[in-house]
Amino acid sequence: MKPFLLVALLLLAPAAAAAGVDWSKARPVSVVTTEYRFSPNRLSFRRGAAYRLHIENHGTELHEFTAPEFFKAVQMRDPGVLNADRTEIAIPPGKTKDFLFVPQRQGRFPLRCADHDWAGMTGEITVK
Repeated sequence: MKPFLLVALLLLAPAAAAAGVDWSKARPVSVVTTEYRFSPNRLSFRRGAAYRLHIENHGTELHEFTAPEFFKAVQMRDPGVLNADRTEIAIPPGKTKDFLFVPQRQGRFPLRCADHDWAGMTGEITVK
């Protein structure tokens, strides 16, 4: 196989895999952010299942759903919901964001609000 063809296939593989997921059957999971906590702050997902994570900010400050290692371990429908570094989802006050994904790797992943972890706004994501 020609090197440029192999590179093209490797780059397109995640998009092709995401296209094969039936996102209409994604399991809904909701998280509410306030000052200064996630509710719930412990999330559990199954590897290979599709999810729709719905994050609501009921607080008066911007909150981030920061989980860089988790985001590296999932197949995403729309990476555009993440910041440019693909490390977090920023949710302005009174707003919501949805993130569709399929966990690809088992493990435990730290969750925090990048601006408020000092106040205890932390949690954990488990993929079984």
